[in-house]
Amino acid sequence: MNDSPMKASSDINSKSILPILGSDASAPNPASQTDSARMGGCGSMGGTIPASGKLFEPSRRLPSWLRREVPKGNGNQFTSELLKELKLETVCENAKCPNRMECYAQKTATFMILGNVCTRPCGFCAVSRGRPENLQDDEPERVAEASARLGLKHVVITSVTRDDLPDGGGEHFYRCILAVRERTGAAVEVLTPDFVRHRHGLDRVIEAAPEVFNHNMETVPRLYRRVRGPKSEYRWTLELLAHVKARNPAIKTKSGLMLGLGETREELLECLADLRRYHCDFLTLGQYLQPGPRYLPVVRYVPPEEFDELRQIAKSMGFRKVASGPFVRSSYHARDMAEDAPVA
Repeated sequence: MNDSPMKASSDINSKSILPILGSDASAPNPASQTDSARMGGCGSMGGTIPASGKLFEPSRRLPSWLRREVPKGNGNQFTSELLKELKLETVCENAKCPNRMECYAQKTATFMILGNVCTRPCGFCAVSRGRPENLQDDEPERVAEASARLGLKHVVITSVTRDDLPDGGGEHFYRCILAVRERTGAAVEVLTPDFVRHRHGLDRVIEAAPEVFNHNMETVPRLYRRVRGPKSEYRWTLELLAHVKARNPAIKTKSGLMLGLGETREELLECLADLRRYHCDFLTLGQYLQPGPRYLPVVRYVPPEEFDELRQIAKSMGFRKVASGPFVRSSYHARDMAEDAPVA
């Protein structure tokens, strides 16, 4: 797919590993789904929490592996009230992540900076879109305060896309990273937009030296514009990750994809090979779940055993750490992935 250095593993035989990921017409008709069965994402792929108290409404239209019980304990309330007190946004709430209650119960969350309105009309994401408000100058300090009071040792910071800002929000990311590090001493992971027309903003984030730099691939090239919108570029996503490594080789790079949008086995494996050619360290693979009727429909629900197999394939391709499963999201158990990764 490109002629970048580092060849993909030659022992990957894409003809004999998996069925076609988009060939099973097992997903329900999106028009017939109830709201409780529609789910969005943690930055991409999440889930509506219905009033019944279950993370997913038991439904014959959803496979059994997509049903979860509400975690017990009061950590959920503590985290939620702290975020409200400090007037902080999280991708957990805004993207309707199905892991929100589990993460909150463990007193952790993924902070979403630069507001709660995105300038990109992605076809998969539940975050509001439109004209954003002005930046809040004290947000870095509030993120640092929340991180300290939650006792976080690994802080994940993401954002909406801000094409309206001269630097795409790079300086604000920089300030948030430094504020958290100074207040808590925690490792910092960023999950950034593409900075496609704001390379100087990207460089500013790199200057802050986050321990992990995540930018999601989201899907395969054939589906890229339909899923991510007309401004997104598959090749630039790869070049962004390579640019991070070139500027600071100590930063661990990370990317993730949603499955179930109609991608084929061959397309997915080519995409993973591209990520390895560009020296991506960490990989996440999760199930795309539709957040509402106006979003892209689910083409297929990928079973857990297939995610397990994909994990092994990705590991054999050279990824240092792989998280693969229906509920895996970009920042889900991010600390475990970063800390357990072997030294290159």
